[in-house]
Amino acid sequence: MPIRTFTPSRRTLLGASAAAVAAAVTGVAPVGAAERPSAHSDARLRRLIASMTLEEKVGQLFVMRVYGHSATAPDQADVDANLKETGVRNAAELISKYHVGGIIYFAWAHNTRDPHQIADLSNGIQKAGLAEHHRIPLLISTDQEHGIVARVGKPATLMPGAMALGAGAFRRGTRDAREAARIAGRELLALGIRQNYAPVADVNVDPANPVIGVRSFGSVPESVAALVAAQVKGYQGAGIATAAKHFPGHGDTKDDSHDQLPHIDHTRQEWEALDAPPFRAAIAAGIDSIMTAHIVVPSLDPAEDPATLSHPILTGVLREQLGYGGVVVTDSLGMQGVRTKYGDDRVPVLALKAGCDQLLNPPNLAVAWNAVLAAVKGGELTEARLDESLLRILRLKARRGLFDRPYVTHRGVDRTVGIRSHLAAADRIADATTTLLVNEGGLLPLSRRRHRRVLVVGVDPASPSGTTGPPTSVLAASLTQLGFTAMALSTGSAPSRAKIDEAVAAARAGADAVLIATRNVSATSAQRTLVAELVAVGVPVIALAVQNPYDVAHLTGLGVRAHLAAYSWTDVEMRAAARVLTGKVRPSGRLPVPVQRADDPLKVLFPVGRGLCF
Repeated sequence: MPIRTFTPSRRTLLGASAAAVAAAVTGVAPVGAAERPSAHSDARLRRLIASMTLEEKVGQLFVMRVYGHSATAPDQADVDANLKETGVRNAAELISKYHVGGIIYFAWAHNTRDPHQIADLSNGIQKAGLAEHHRIPLLISTDQEHGIVARVGKPATLMPGAMALGAGAFRRGTRDAREAARIAGRELLALGIRQNYAPVADVNVDPANPVIGVRSFGSVPESVAALVAAQVKGYQGAGIATAAKHFPGHGDTKDDSHDQLPHIDHTRQEWEALDAPPFRAAIAAGIDSIMTAHIVVPSLDPAEDPATLSHPILTGVLREQLGYGGVVVTDSLGMQGVRTKYGDDRVPVLALKAGCDQLLNPPNLAVAWNAVLAAVKGGELTEARLDESLLRILRLKARRGLFDRPYVTHRGVDRTVGIRSHLAAADRIADATTTLLVNEGGLLPLSRRRHRRVLVVGVDPASPSGTTGPPTSVLAASLTQLGFTAMALSTGSAPSRAKIDEAVAAARAGADAVLIATRNVSATSAQRTLVAELVAVGVPVIALAVQNPYDVAHLTGLGVRAHLAAYSWTDVEMRAAARVLTGKVRPSGRLPVPVQRADDPLKVLFPVGRGLCF
């Protein structure tokens, strides 16, 4: 079903059931009921819970980070980091001491060096968990959103991110989003990772949003809902638990919850119309888990507690109003947004009282673990309340086959991760995402006769896991492979006078065209100065936004001949952009968000659905 380009009426969405919304936006009946555990499996899980000690029950609620490439023999620097943060040497000791129910992988924690290492780490973690008295497998998770957020890098297949998929969906419907999730899910499964904190279900209403942006599928609630449901089906069809995030919706804020506590001022009616549809669709699609947001939404909770700690939001809205019965996982408890109002000892207790099940990545595990234990012993929390969360978590583990198939193999990795068909699919999906916004005088596609020598300048942001090099280098290499002579010159996101002069001199030295990669341009950005001075050289200038597509608003009027949006600077999207620039592929992406004018943000420069072809 193609993605529609209009915003649905609030009357249509208000009061609609989760099943009705999902059926409307996906054309597929909900599958959640088919994945409910049988009475027999529930009985077995209840007996398991009844046999656990209180300490084991508390531990099963936590999902924790751990440093190192190995469960038992990490590098000494990682041993030191573990001792400093958790008082244990490695993952096996973490499991033995705290009985944690899950571990989250990060690249910066050295968990994801290469596919065989990841598989061995996963197996070591499962061996440690199954060696415990109750032989409970761990739920290993990560944030593999793709695009600008990816913890597992090459040679795994890296797909276009959410907003890029939203751009491609105008012509291709939801099938690419579902296929991308299915492929990514298969590869995560082969690595022993069974829960992915994706898809992002936030509707990116505010262009200045510093934390969501291109991690969102777009600004139209119905379209976001359709793509969220498609990815839920893709991931979970591959055997991976998903986590729609960040409930109740983090798309309309200028604040980053990593650093502060954002406020969302939507009325209840606005929340129903703008933020709720993707979560309703995810629930109807049978989603395994939903991640909370560290945001304040006064219309949903007048007490103005962070949603992660809000009983009215998590129990009243999510559980009771939306009818969600699956696992609720907190966003990282180390983020400042959830720590602003309460101390680290109160946060995990209040999260459980609000309705959370999994407590993700507290800054101090000993403090959090002991606080929950003390709350039960002191009567603030009941053991029965813990049992409710445990049953939901164990159901998820059973549904995803962890009790039956906890281990993975190198052979499975080699047959699945980064295989040729997956890489080809990633390129095919990316080809549909690049969006052409301006093409004055029919400059594009570039001609090898008139534009053979291309100077590629611009930003080279810190490389996400999906890159082999800076985007300027990847673009130049891709253009060269397509028959052009391209040279890369990194000028950065805040080019100095010396860098601007160097780029201008390079353009004058014989470039037939200049391609500038921009990222998050503002009215006072030195990137604007660079663009203006390159235009003044007299050669055609092309601007490619490699993150948010709003850059064009701040570059309009400077004389740039062509503007494109790629939505990320990962290799797969840079290669696709090069194919569009040279006419190897026709541009077919469409804006999934509106671009407002820089001089008057109340007016739209380019509407949702904008996208040129040639």
